[in-house]
Amino acid sequence: MSNNSQQHQMLPSPIHDESSRQDFVRDFRYHLSTSVYPGNFLAYKERVAPTFHKTNGRPPDNRHEVRKVMTRDPYYQMWSAMQRNSQELMWDAVIDTVERELPDLIEKSKSKSNSKSKLGSLALNSALEIPSYLTSYDIHLHPGSYHLEMMEGDVAAGAIYDTSLPIYAMGSLGPLNDDLGWTTVDHYVSRYPKREPARVLDMGCTIGHSTLPWAQHFPEADVHAIDVGAACLRYAHARAHTLDVTVHFSQQNAEFTKFEANSFDVITSHFFMHETSRSALPNIFAECYRILKPGGVMLHLDLEQDHDLDALTSFLMEWEVYNNNESFMGQLRSLDLPAIALTAGFPQDKVERAVQASRMSKAASAQTEDGYVNFFSWPIFVAEK
Repeated sequence: MSNNSQQHQMLPSPIHDESSRQDFVRDFRYHLSTSVYPGNFLAYKERVAPTFHKTNGRPPDNRHEVRKVMTRDPYYQMWSAMQRNSQELMWDAVIDTVERELPDLIEKSKSKSNSKSKLGSLALNSALEIPSYLTSYDIHLHPGSYHLEMMEGDVAAGAIYDTSLPIYAMGSLGPLNDDLGWTTVDHYVSRYPKREPARVLDMGCTIGHSTLPWAQHFPEADVHAIDVGAACLRYAHARAHTLDVTVHFSQQNAEFTKFEANSFDVITSHFFMHETSRSALPNIFAECYRILKPGGVMLHLDLEQDHDLDALTSFLMEWEVYNNNESFMGQLRSLDLPAIALTAGFPQDKVERAVQASRMSKAASAQTEDGYVNFFSWPIFVAEK
């Protein structure tokens, strides 16, 4: 598998050996995903489930019961160890490239911020306190996580993210890693075909890869994006400028923003909720309600919850929780999101757990001879004020 990332001026350029290592890790992850991972279902069917049934007289009821027995199976242990190793290899392969190019990347970022043709804006707050749920461990095993700053004007965290995401997701998010953004745009447009939002906010934007589709689809809209990581935001601003897209980036905590009440038509996020905490999420929903205009909509795309999954699938979905520093992901999947939204003020008849086919999977369908492909869909939690 070759790397299908779309080049832009802020994307680090690996030399030959670095590129080979990155391609190897990506292919290794693809092999694990397509050829090794499916064996877990066979191991469960042939060994784990029968053993559990023999002892308990019934199959496992939930993912927690599956965990107790599945983690002792040698096949699962083998796959899990290799999966963890692939994550560590990814950072090793990517960080070498970013460290080598970091001085040039910082200069490029500064030049974009100082450019006379500057697109959008960047507002940083050095006094902002990073939430403890982000500082207590390195999310995804990313050294320093996504908020680390090592020097003045640092953009390393953003560059590492942009370079590693095609490896982590094995190219499934598209050449610009923007499939999640286009998927939420598609859902909004299909749901509200006559609306043209004047003001949009993307929460937890990281490098703005999911923000840009909103600005591109609604070019007249005033698009804002927030994150707590300054290094990611510097990179995001320069990246958007390079791609000729106007977005206003600011360093803010989504629990308590500085935006005025009733000021946004749309608030969205993409794989952001599971990076927060049990105490933060109600604050975030309440903040969304506060700053949304009457009739405004929030759309949070994240992982599937536990409600409609079989016990084995639900257990396997939680590998990241126990092996990749995603501690809140498991809790989020069990929370009653509609109840949290109702407490925040959203009307009960305006709250819904929706599903939207991935933009990438739709494109793949159009390219096949028979026009058919199994759509991969993302769950989106929607609430209207």
